[in-house]
Amino acid sequence: MYYAYILQSINHPDQVYRGPSSDLKQRMADHNAGRCPHTSKFAPWKIRFYAAFDTLEQARSFERYLKTGSGHAFANRHLL
Repeated sequence: MYYAYILQSINHPDQVYRGPSSDLKQRMADHNAGRCPHTSKFAPWKIRFYAAFDTLEQARSFERYLKTGSGHAFANRHLL
């Protein structure tokens, strides 16, 4: 399975991160351990939403949508 996910910083709740992964548990551990430059300064993180897909392309496509203006609006209205 492949995942598209949204994280929210615990210490800075206004900070969110959207991404894809094939191993969500390991990716979450990487984010919280500071191994991801884009998220390290706002760690620790919690998962606010994730969706599972059969292919990496589907997960990446949904992640790209979540990063658009309409994707932000959708996430704020329904997921966060």
